[in-house]
Amino acid sequence: MKRKVSLFCSALLLLTFLSPASATALEPNSVASVFSRYIENKYLANPSVVVIDQHDGSVVYQKGAYSLRKPASIQKIFMGVAAVMHLPMDQVFPTSLWVGTEPNSLVIQGSYDPWISTSAKLAEKMGRTSLPRIEFNSLKALKDLNPDLNSNFTLFYSSLFTPETEHIKKFFRTKGLNVKMKRVSNQTALDFSGTRILGSESPVLEEMLAYAIAWSDNTLSERIARLASVAAGNTFDQAGVADTFSNALAELGIESSKMIIKDASGLSKENRVTANLVGQLLVKIRTDERFVPLINGFPISGISGTLRNRFTETAPDAVGLVKAKTGTLSNTTNLAGYVESGDREYAFVIISDRHLKTYSVASRIRDLIDRILGKIAAPFFQSVQEEPEVALEPETEITSSEIPL
Repeated sequence: MKRKVSLFCSALLLLTFLSPASATALEPNSVASVFSRYIENKYLANPSVVVIDQHDGSVVYQKGAYSLRKPASIQKIFMGVAAVMHLPMDQVFPTSLWVGTEPNSLVIQGSYDPWISTSAKLAEKMGRTSLPRIEFNSLKALKDLNPDLNSNFTLFYSSLFTPETEHIKKFFRTKGLNVKMKRVSNQTALDFSGTRILGSESPVLEEMLAYAIAWSDNTLSERIARLASVAAGNTFDQAGVADTFSNALAELGIESSKMIIKDASGLSKENRVTANLVGQLLVKIRTDERFVPLINGFPISGISGTLRNRFTETAPDAVGLVKAKTGTLSNTTNLAGYVESGDREYAFVIISDRHLKTYSVASRIRDLIDRILGKIAAPFFQSVQEEPEVALEPETEITSSEIPL
């Protein structure tokens, strides 16, 4: 099987180099012509668009680029920017379970792990902390404290998100146990901890961020944004997230006074951004090495994330050449990112947030956007100069003492 896969990949690689590219690298004027021709399609319903030449930052094409629109999940780009600016990408989030020093008590020392899984199977597969593992070990520990389980128990916990604590409460209720959950500070949790039962660490934050961007994970995005907000000195809520986003943009020299932020994931239909703002942000982060972890998480056309099933039929020449964040709501179909065109790269933002609320229309729009980008995308083949022939010296035997080290 491995041999077949290897041969298949080799064949694809050979075809890539032998087949002439059907797409040609486009200059800015030609890119503008493509957008001008196709962006007026009735299904797009007057979208907001901007295309920027990454080379010099010049605007190649724009249409309603300063109009306030619903970003949907391209909002997650702001989350990623805030995370990179305020959180170490190698950070991990430990969670541990302890027998408490108080009578009939347990302690969970948390750290607001944003990626705790309620599925033991998924946690094992992805190296995440398993909440069921913590719960069942808690039950076993309570039985050890009181085999008849006829006492009142207390579970002290610190730095856990509310959905996790609710999940634990439900677990104990289904077991018929009277367990009082009590939230305490990190220091109190440490003081109340006696014997360690188990511990677990999350994957590094960079991996979480890449997953949140690639697969548009709303819960993970909201949690990372709140952690970034606290690290930036703001509050652990949506107001703090909004301040953090605005301050991050200001630090990058991007004016955002008209932007409206109601959440970090883009689920709220009250969020408002402009295509120009998002486009300027894309240009800024592309040339700043700090944001490599964020850009590495962008879905790739026909290959990964929420773009894995796109472009393969609508614009096969663009497969692997578009790296962009999707954004979808009931009447919103957006895409923002980068498209390669030979030795050029263009940052683009397409926000179509006024179309009919039907799946068929949204599907048509996705296909149309893919085809527009397919007319621009082209691989970059660097010319290879022939090397002059070099006369070979006659071979000489090298003794062991002459072997270069």
